[in-house]
Amino acid sequence: MTDQHAPTQPPVPGPPAPAPAPSGARWLKLALAVSVGLNLVVAGLVLGAWLREGPRKGMPRDLSFGPFTEALSDKDRRALRRDLMGRLGEFRTAREAARAEFAGLLTALRAEPFDPEALKAALAAIETRNADRLELGRSLIETRLIEMSTAERQAFADRLERGLQRRPRP
Repeated sequence: MTDQHAPTQPPVPGPPAPAPAPSGARWLKLALAVSVGLNLVVAGLVLGAWLREGPRKGMPRDLSFGPFTEALSDKDRRALRRDLMGRLGEFRTAREAARAEFAGLLTALRAEPFDPEALKAALAAIETRNADRLELGRSLIETRLIEMSTAERQAFADRLERGLQRRPRP
């Protein structure tokens, strides 16, 4: 005879089964980290230039010349600024494209079911735009350096070397 009033023990759950890692998870994390890192670098350069020189009305703020900026003379900075101002339309278009690309990235990240190919396409578009911006900066610096006299180029090289040898501030 069984006792119907005896308490029954609930079943003991076993350890939870590990969730299978999605294929390409490492690649995805790496790609996102690289993308975020590049954007933080660009944002830091832009913010640093803005804090150093103050805001410039109408000046494109999404392009910095890195260590070249400090090595340029005031005359060269003005010439580059003039060249950039002549391309303001390109910068506005690029900003609009960047917003659309990041909107696409956010859509891909939030999509259910998740589509890795959509994510890859969104990251590739961002990478291409960043490469285009770097190419524009390289082209402007290159043109400016070619236009310099020998004495101006030598002085620029000296300032650039000093800037590169400076140690970061604590």
